[in-house]
Amino acid sequence: MRIDAVDLDFVQIPLKAPFETSFGIETVKSAWLVTVTSEGLRGYAECVADVQPLYSEETHASVYFAWKNALLPRVLAQDIASPEVVIQLMDPVRGNRMAKAAVEMAIWDWFAKSQGKPLWELLGGDPSRMRIPVGVSIGIQPSPSALVEVAEQYLAQGYRRLKVKIKPGSDIGPLTALRRAVGPQAAIMADANSAYRLSDIDRLRELDPLDLMMLEQPLAEDDLVDHRVLAQALRTPICLDEAIRSDDDARKAIELGSCRIINVKVGRVGGHARARRVHDIAAAAGVPVWCGGMLETGIGRAHNLHMSTLLDFRLPGDTSASDRYFEQDIIDPPFRLNPDGTLTVPSGPGIGVEPDGDRLQRFSSHHETWHVQKQWQGGGVPYGSPTSF
Repeated sequence: MRIDAVDLDFVQIPLKAPFETSFGIETVKSAWLVTVTSEGLRGYAECVADVQPLYSEETHASVYFAWKNALLPRVLAQDIASPEVVIQLMDPVRGNRMAKAAVEMAIWDWFAKSQGKPLWELLGGDPSRMRIPVGVSIGIQPSPSALVEVAEQYLAQGYRRLKVKIKPGSDIGPLTALRRAVGPQAAIMADANSAYRLSDIDRLRELDPLDLMMLEQPLAEDDLVDHRVLAQALRTPICLDEAIRSDDDARKAIELGSCRIINVKVGRVGGHARARRVHDIAAAAGVPVWCGGMLETGIGRAHNLHMSTLLDFRLPGDTSASDRYFEQDIIDPPFRLNPDGTLTVPSGPGIGVEPDGDRLQRFSSHHETWHVQKQWQGGGVPYGSPTSF
């Protein structure tokens, strides 16, 4: 393929309820949707960067300028023989994994469509895994009783795992109340989003009697060493999220003993090709992985479901139904939870879904189309440079 044009839509979708983590409170999901066009076919993806550099250093603004000045100029004028080539074209640019992932994932969608195949087949997924077990992520609640009420509603809907956001001062009490309320069989995990330090080790040991599935990313986002110390001190399995930015990070974390589980977020590690490598390294070491979420619209959720068909995704992921977060998703029909607590992988070509035109127009606050004329290498100058876009 040779890309003819790239469309960027900045969408803002109100959340059904505020979502609180240790980073802050979100009331609106905002994201760039990326569309690549070639030979009359379109590939879609979503960038998981956010407004502020809290979960990651990348933001909506940074990915825009990375695309314009560094990444798309390396891709647009190239003859791309396979989606695996895309990451190689962008590799000279350091970091910017979320920006890279959105471009790469849209091209994966395009290639699958061009072959008339669902994306999972190109990724090497298992054809018997077309119903993906999913859990739900619960933001920090105002009280333990409020957490119990919300959690019981999700269990009644069929979700197979409860992920509870925690931070110092909102951790042991709420989780203890939840465990007592839902009993020993319910699958509960805690997600700290790097809110703790190794000096909190005694407090984190208080989680062990709760028999949690895992404690996700309790320490710093770039740490592997202190996580190893914590992993040896706790009975609760440590899962790494923010600390795993590449397949090499996964290898080092496993070799060090810094975790027993890995959260794979396709956008965080730079796209499908890199996410698949993380999966393969973990699988070879016997370390289970699961697919994390970033409050994605239906476009991002579809990509996550296709990735989750790989065999080592052994634990329920964060790809919950659309109505978990939105009154209306950007796709129609939205993703709905099956009675058995699974989501069905779309069966059509590519990711199997596309933005609904009316909803895209309603939720989009900015649109650009970049047409390709010739290869141009930016110099990091955000404005004023002649470009081919």
